[in-house]
Amino acid sequence: MALNIAGVIAVVVFYILILGTGIWASRKAKEAQKTSTGDRTEIVLLGDRKINLLVGIFTMTATWVGGGFLLGVAEAVYTPNMGLIWALMPIQCSVSFIIGGLFFAKPMRDNKYVTMFDPFQKKYGNVLCGALVLPALLVDVLWVSCTLLSLGITMTVILELPFTYSVCISAAVAIVYTLLGGLYSVAYTDIIQLALIFFSLWLCVPFLLLNPASPNIAQTAFNNTVQAPWVGSLEKDVVWRWIDDGLMLALGSVSFQCFQQRTLSASSSRTAQLTCFAAAVMIVILGIPPVLIGAVAAESQDWNLTLYGSPPPYERGQQMMVLPLTLQNLTPSFISVIGVGAVAAAVMSSTDSALLSATSVFSSNIYKNILRKQASDREMQWVFRITVVVVGVAGTSITFFTKSTLVLWLLGADVSYTLILPHLVSVLFFKVTNEYGAMVGYAVGLTVRILLGEKSIGLPVVLHLPGCTLEDGIYVQKFAFRTVAMLCTQITIVACSALALVLFNSGLLPERWDIYKVKRQSAASPAHAVTQNLKEEAKGDAECDENKDALSLQPML
Repeated sequence: MALNIAGVIAVVVFYILILGTGIWASRKAKEAQKTSTGDRTEIVLLGDRKINLLVGIFTMTATWVGGGFLLGVAEAVYTPNMGLIWALMPIQCSVSFIIGGLFFAKPMRDNKYVTMFDPFQKKYGNVLCGALVLPALLVDVLWVSCTLLSLGITMTVILELPFTYSVCISAAVAIVYTLLGGLYSVAYTDIIQLALIFFSLWLCVPFLLLNPASPNIAQTAFNNTVQAPWVGSLEKDVVWRWIDDGLMLALGSVSFQCFQQRTLSASSSRTAQLTCFAAAVMIVILGIPPVLIGAVAAESQDWNLTLYGSPPPYERGQQMMVLPLTLQNLTPSFISVIGVGAVAAAVMSSTDSALLSATSVFSSNIYKNILRKQASDREMQWVFRITVVVVGVAGTSITFFTKSTLVLWLLGADVSYTLILPHLVSVLFFKVTNEYGAMVGYAVGLTVRILLGEKSIGLPVVLHLPGCTLEDGIYVQKFAFRTVAMLCTQITIVACSALALVLFNSGLLPERWDIYKVKRQSAASPAHAVTQNLKEEAKGDAECDENKDALSLQPML
């Protein structure tokens, strides 16, 4: 097939529009640097903490509705033995935003942290914080790969543009405007990108459903005699796996730097919370079109009615390409090109967020606070630029080694869920947490997660949980193994932290062994606390009496 010239021109126009918006936003960032008395790092990474509610909703939603989100949802709905019931991302990500708004946004924003890892660095010190930053950087690199892969697949199918060109050009555009304006460029380009995603996807839906070759998915969904393939089913032996994936997406997203960066950049704590709640609604609405696309593809019994022919995509191992394939074959050509624009917008909105996220963590928590504490603003600007390029190149490289966006999405969420989330919860909500518990929890959590295995990347199962079975010569976990690893990390952190306090405060271990000085940092004993409270109350009563005396003397004076 020949190159789709009209489609390529449309994508080029879109990229020019995005790049122009990024350049305009970069000027706004430079003006903020001149007029603001705040830290330049906060201006670049957090938009000087002046992101209002409307812009915040757009950038929060656009960050999550990426190419991996769109293609991953369509792939899950289409794939046999999965279906809608396994397309967890829209609902679970919505739940994640609600949880983040209720419990995490306010304490993080009130403390005016620059990155999610600032409380770690404050509580644990540089070494342990550095160890936690590594998996976070891996998550962002995987996210960049996931989004670029989805765009490369879509452009290859619909525009007949070579995969390498699609990925590299898209990565270059995202890198350029992220370099120019930091969060300002990312946030303001997200407005255009999310608007394009919304209108483009919903424009494709009527053409898709009204095509004569498209099945009636509503009729099959409510057929009481035959279960619709796109609805899916939940067998008893996979219930725990379904719960595990749902919890990972609902809770793990809270510990993404991308999420926390949006709440930290809000103009106030209240704005941060409202942003989360509004984005929770938006992400469900934007999850409907890829569900419908996957459903139509799953119900299409005869692909010979289209130019694609037979066998269907699943039998060719092309289920990850089902969204662009369905748009290409079941909608007019100009509509499929608009669909490419939607995917391109989604990719750019998530890629730039992941680039900025990784750059924020490395430049602020590693370079500035560990490697070069005396680094100047000019030096930090160069660190920011170099990191954006390195992360972009690394993420782009991974796209050439896998073809499943769903796998990359799940791997990134897995790392965040099992390792980073327990430490974030511990630092924010468990005062007993200290360096000893964090260190042991990190080691235990990482070890347990590796021993539990991961089929998608060929990691063998060593630690067998209940229900673990042998399938095609490979052991597969049936239990909620990711949640088990997360709970092991969480329980170990709190238990070992409390144990360390008891051992040092009771004198069972000599104070000279307390290398982290947790005995000095620990809270006072209950008896001492009561005594201190009584003293403070007595002091307050005395001050009140003095004030009353002073007031009673005023008439006399």
